Amino acid sequence: MTSLSLRNLRKSFGSVEIIKGIDLDVQDGEFVVFVGPSGCGKSTLLRMISGLEYITSGNLFIGDMKMNEVQASRRGVAMVFQSYALYPHLTVRENMAFGLKVRKVPLAERERRVKEASDTLKLDGLLDRYPRELSGGQRQRVAIGRAIVADPKIFLFDEPLSNLDAELRVHMRSEIAALHARLGNTMVYVTHDQIEAMTLADRIVVLRDGLIEQVGTPRELYSKPDNLFVAQFIGSPRMNILPVEHVSEGIPESVPTCARQIGMRPENLSLVAPEAGLLAGTVAISEYTGAASMLHIRLDEGETVLVVNNGDGPAAGDRVGLTIDPKNMHFFDRAGQRSSS
Repeated sequence: MTSLSLRNLRKSFGSVEIIKGIDLDVQDGEFVVFVGPSGCGKSTLLRMISGLEYITSGNLFIGDMKMNEVQASRRGVAMVFQSYALYPHLTVRENMAFGLKVRKVPLAERERRVKEASDTLKLDGLLDRYPRELSGGQRQRVAIGRAIVADPKIFLFDEPLSNLDAELRVHMRSEIAALHARLGNTMVYVTHDQIEAMTLADRIVVLRDGLIEQVGTPRELYSKPDNLFVAQFIGSPRMNILPVEHVSEGIPESVPTCARQIGMRPENLSLVAPEAGLLAGTVAISEYTGAASMLHIRLDEGETVLVVNNGDGPAAGDRVGLTIDPKNMHFFDRAGQRSSS
């Protein structure tokens, strides 16, 4: 059983504290994704887990063993980086086996592990090629294969798909999800892309400024964000946020007494006649995407909201009303925390 526990983990570079006290438990076999904006500390935290960054204070446990002072090579983790970090003068086979060769693993065992990993990742026909002869997706599969042959307790991924084009990212996401299903290892994955987080994770850890904002399943974070930051970070397009007085007269019984702001996801808003809506405004921009239209609607109160409308939408300049089921509203207090009463 390979669990991961972080206890009041902190990291400072000189006088600047980057990780400000992280407590987190990752269960055996769980796929956990660290997500957040640039500079939030997610990659630093991953490097602390791997042993590539020194822990300033706090404790890190893999299983029951404290790992603070344990060398990276002895932690039983394998890391896949944003850059593929492949040796250009070695073949795919040699790249995958390199770490085992350094550790003096017998040749027969090296060959067995490379064969198993190449079967898993469908790399059999590429083993004698050099990195320059591979596509970006193939190179990333080789980098993942190199991690697999190490037989780690925990896989660590640091934005592994950032260098790939959009179509290939979607394909590689499905391959990584399938890999986790086959291997069952504990995996910790860092990304700035919340769509990657939503599609891959058993649980998501949302970070901001070196602190955890919320931990939960993708569904929990989407349907019940703890605060305004999570509400607007999780979901694409982002949640609309308005002063609560814009709707309080229309649904007074649904508004918590301490609520100051209301959140409404674009796909939950419906178009009605201007006089029949909780809100009314004018379409400023209508973006047709095929299956839906993205409407930028300038409300009479002055704010602009986004609405996802199936199929063709009204044209720019049209007057519309907007309504929403109260159960799909999110309320936040003056401090930006979720409000339920």
